[in-house]
Amino acid sequence: MMSLDNKPIYTGGCQCGAVRFRIEGALGEPSVCHCRMCQKAFGNFYAPLVSVRKAKLAWTRGEPKRFQSSNHVRRGFCGECGTPLTYEAPDGIALAIAAFDDPTGIAPAVQFGLEGKLPFVDGVHELPGMRTMDDVNAAAFLADLVSHQHPDHDTDQWPPQEQT
Repeated sequence: MMSLDNKPIYTGGCQCGAVRFRIEGALGEPSVCHCRMCQKAFGNFYAPLVSVRKAKLAWTRGEPKRFQSSNHVRRGFCGECGTPLTYEAPDGIALAIAAFDDPTGIAPAVQFGLEGKLPFVDGVHELPGMRTMDDVNAAAFLADLVSHQHPDHDTDQWPPQEQT
């Protein structure tokens, strides 16, 4: 999406919808960080992040809670659902790529923290795979699954009010 002055606009937020953001302007270079601190902060093999740089970041619903993970860095996350959201350092803020409503155009271009890279990460794409609904062992579980996750777009109200 583009603003009236032709600056790109990005939106996103946490899984439950308690924290939402909007960015107006060009993002910095997307990356993944393999350092142990990022692994723990994301509960994952690495942290996919993109810097905000000089773009305008606004919290449009709620604001992240923060944990001072080192003497230089704070990590922002949703205090309700725990979704990792930010890496905040003296040189600026980076946001979790998958927290964007449309992360498809934010492909990592560089890796950091290679000393912490887990030895199996490079082979993950070679593992056998299937689409979610093709998992016959989970078919009964998936058949009536109802997501309570916030949709990938801004909403006036969340959670939605129940119909009376």
